[in-house]
Amino acid sequence: MDLFLIDKETCNKDGICATVCPTSVIDFKKGEYPVPVKMADEICIRCGHCVAVCPKGSFSHKDIPVADCSEINEAYSLSVDQAEHFLRSRRSIRVYKDKPVSRESLARLIDIARYAPSGHNSQCAEWLVVDSRKELEKLSAVTVDWMRWMLENASEFALSLHMDLAVRRYEKGMDVILRHAPAVIVTHAHKENQLAPATCTIALAYLELAAVSMGFGTCFAGYLKAAENFFPKMKETLALPNGHECLGAMMVGYPKFKYHRLPTRKEPLITWR
Repeated sequence: MDLFLIDKETCNKDGICATVCPTSVIDFKKGEYPVPVKMADEICIRCGHCVAVCPKGSFSHKDIPVADCSEINEAYSLSVDQAEHFLRSRRSIRVYKDKPVSRESLARLIDIARYAPSGHNSQCAEWLVVDSRKELEKLSAVTVDWMRWMLENASEFALSLHMDLAVRRYEKGMDVILRHAPAVIVTHAHKENQLAPATCTIALAYLELAAVSMGFGTCFAGYLKAAENFFPKMKETLALPNGHECLGAMMVGYPKFKYHRLPTRKEPLITWR
């Protein structure tokens, strides 16, 4: 089967598909129909730009059929003011209602996050969802064990991150690790994949923004991520696939409180060239 098919009845031979192709696998000559270049199948990264950009819907990729690609709804577009307000109103939520988040909702969030940029369209992010209270408490406990180890063996670094305070608060019944969130989403990938760290981070950023639209609050679980990267006991507890590492973790739940203002931030430091 050819890499792509062109509907010759509707194609207007504008060559846009070839122009936007990031790997130049589409050969286009003025007045002719687009055709694949030699070894196009091996070079193509399956990004779907060719299908998405065609104004006539004439381009269909063998792995991305045009019939499976819904049209962009301009009615959903945000103005710059709306986008700015949405992004500035996002908060890291650390106080949650005692209310579970359905697995259907968590799956929807991950489904949205999979459309994040992924470096050469690698789509390498994988996911672990923990929504068992027993398992969540175990993750917090193991993270605190790591902090205790750090305070004994790398005290200067541990104190710089206030791990001593975190341990004391945990011992008083305050879960400063996962904040009693009803769910935690971990993103992971093979540790030798150089594209994976950025891919997983961007995917989590997509996820946290999507969460707001569904009424959820989120917060990056940085302590948990660090513990998995450096503490063997946490690696055993998370039990990620062989060769994988945790590249991000995020708490998800219903915010207990509503926020009413947009806090200010430092002015950006910009160098123009």
